Amino acid sequence: MLGIHGDNVPMNTERPAFVWTIAGSDSGGGAGIQADLATIQDLGCHGCSVVTTVTAQSSVAVTLVEPVSAAMLMAQLTTLLSDLPPKAIKIGLLADQTQVALLADWIASFKINYPSVPVIVDPVMVASCGDALAVDNCQDIKSAAKSALDFKPFKGLIELITPNVLELGRLTHSDVSTKAQFAAAALALSQSLDCSVLAKGGDVSFGCTDILDDTHAKTHDNTHAQTHDNTYAETQANAYKSNGWDLELAEDYLVCRQVRASSKLHQNGRFWLASQRVNTHHNHGSGCTLSSAIAAVLAQGFVLQDAVVVAKAYVSQGLSAAIGLGQGPGPLARTGWPNDVSHYAKIRLCCDNGINQHLDVGNDLVATVLSATDQATAQVRIASTPPQNILSHCFKVLDADLGVYPVVSDLTMLESLLAAGVKTVQLRIKTDISELTTTTAPAEFDLGKSALGRCESGEPELIGSELEAQIQTAIALGKHFNAQLFINDHWQLAIKYHAFGVHLGQEDLAVTDLAAIQAAGLALGISSHSYFELLLAHQYSPSYIALGHIFPTTTKQMPSAPQGLAKLKHYVALLQGHYPLVAIGGIDLTNLAKVKATGVGNIAVVRAITKAKEPLAAFAELSQAWEQCSLSEELAVKHELVAKHE
Repeated sequence: MLGIHGDNVPMNTERPAFVWTIAGSDSGGGAGIQADLATIQDLGCHGCSVVTTVTAQSSVAVTLVEPVSAAMLMAQLTTLLSDLPPKAIKIGLLADQTQVALLADWIASFKINYPSVPVIVDPVMVASCGDALAVDNCQDIKSAAKSALDFKPFKGLIELITPNVLELGRLTHSDVSTKAQFAAAALALSQSLDCSVLAKGGDVSFGCTDILDDTHAKTHDNTHAQTHDNTYAETQANAYKSNGWDLELAEDYLVCRQVRASSKLHQNGRFWLASQRVNTHHNHGSGCTLSSAIAAVLAQGFVLQDAVVVAKAYVSQGLSAAIGLGQGPGPLARTGWPNDVSHYAKIRLCCDNGINQHLDVGNDLVATVLSATDQATAQVRIASTPPQNILSHCFKVLDADLGVYPVVSDLTMLESLLAAGVKTVQLRIKTDISELTTTTAPAEFDLGKSALGRCESGEPELIGSELEAQIQTAIALGKHFNAQLFINDHWQLAIKYHAFGVHLGQEDLAVTDLAAIQAAGLALGISSHSYFELLLAHQYSPSYIALGHIFPTTTKQMPSAPQGLAKLKHYVALLQGHYPLVAIGGIDLTNLAKVKATGVGNIAVVRAITKAKEPLAAFAELSQAWEQCSLSEELAVKHELVAKHE
């Protein structure tokens, strides 16, 4: 029997997370409540619905929109909450301002007892066929399209709002005819509602003079028509370029605002998320699918940035496989959890004017994460490195099998492991950032450290000449024993003494000259703590990617919660075969077999060796156990193949 994600594994019998969709019913089945429930189930959750509006709708028209009564709306919310409390809520079509006010009051009360449950709002105004959906009691459908609902009652109550370009312009009463204006409007909306914003640029078409005209359906048809007049196509392409957009890419703008459980470097960041456009007009319910997918991923414990990139990949995958059912645009296909990295967006960090940039070093957030020296270094890197080269590195390719990968902090233990035959090891020496000054020249003394989560308790910290001497000795030992020695963070010293490789954290990428590491022929390992960071690491084409922390760890202060085995399995499914993947964080003999069962090929261990009475014996025991798990896995695969052929 197939599992919930389509892989050939037994059905998951654990109780799924409950995800609510509060939205309108689409009688055609391609959008609204119907699309939401299909998406939520497809991504492994149980969907519950609160109907706000009944629509008479097909793939070509919306002929009637009828709100449910206030009493019915409240009864649905109360009844559901008493039995099936949500892990995440998606809000779609709201028929009128009365429903907005009622729902805002309910959420405010709900948040008292469920403060951590995320609420996602998709401000639906126009159907894929071009007809308006939200209506006021005193207005007909077409006249209502000229005005937008006021979502200010939701201020401070929701985590994310996901307007498309038409909705963004109406919600902010602003001109969004250029890419810069689009980004500025998204930021303004984030500030006015005190939440994160995902401004969707997938249906952007700037061929017309006023994007806020009621020409959405015509624009949509022009954009996705199977054949184009050559003159019109050239005009459209020039219109995109003149407004800062790329005709081949669907570009969304993510404005993060105090994202819970996220890295401090990203929790208030702004990012362009660019995906290849899918050449199809079968996109009915794409907005509903995106927002409900975000809710479903959030309900399973992922951070907001993760939920956005996974949901975008899910939509891209669904568009690629979509087919027509009626005479108009068909609905997205439901294709399971996206594990093909080609469907995931490219991520670009942005500065204040919305221009792509590697890091906004002038941002107050960055100032709280990076030291003054690091900020100065980052500014130099940005000024001297062409943007097109920042994400184009390709580092040394390693064998996929690193096995058990020790991370140690002193030379004595390093030498004993190397002498015992360990072939891949990392030296992680702490440094005392407090003794650095802003006048220290980066070229002379660059520790590659940030002030975030860098200290372990109870061990001395090194700076200056003593640090350099130890790293020089360590590199010499690595060469002597013909081992792959990675130096954690201290990339300039690694280059100077020709180390095998460097390992960097996400925050270190901003202050490190990756081109210099690549030119020196060093391998590069990068840490990641989420889907979002995994994708950022992937964009550098490193030698390996570390995934963690999997279990609680005391080796250093971590900004994120433990990832756990379920998330690890997802990460492995996405990038297995692209790089050696290394699980790290709290791994020891008691949980090693469970880690191996996720499919990850390698593990990094710290305390399991460094805190052991006999470190060499502990390493040998871990290696033997890991090898035994690998053999058991191979036998299981062989048995499965034999069973299929019988």
